Amino acid sequence: MGLEGGGKAAAIASTSLKLNDVDLQAWLTWVLAYIADDKINCINDLIPWCYAAK
Repeated sequence: MGLEGGGKAAAIASTSLKLNDVDLQAWLTWVLAYIADDKINCINDLIPWCYAAK
């Protein structure tokens, strides 16, 4: 998978953020803080459209 897989994942994330009108930096900051609070078992909460709804 390597670089190709990472590029594909980045493209999907970027498209999802744009479609949901979510700022990349704000979302990423929120995700990192969320993970730091040991809530990684709630991975579905990290998707951009869940962030946009908050």
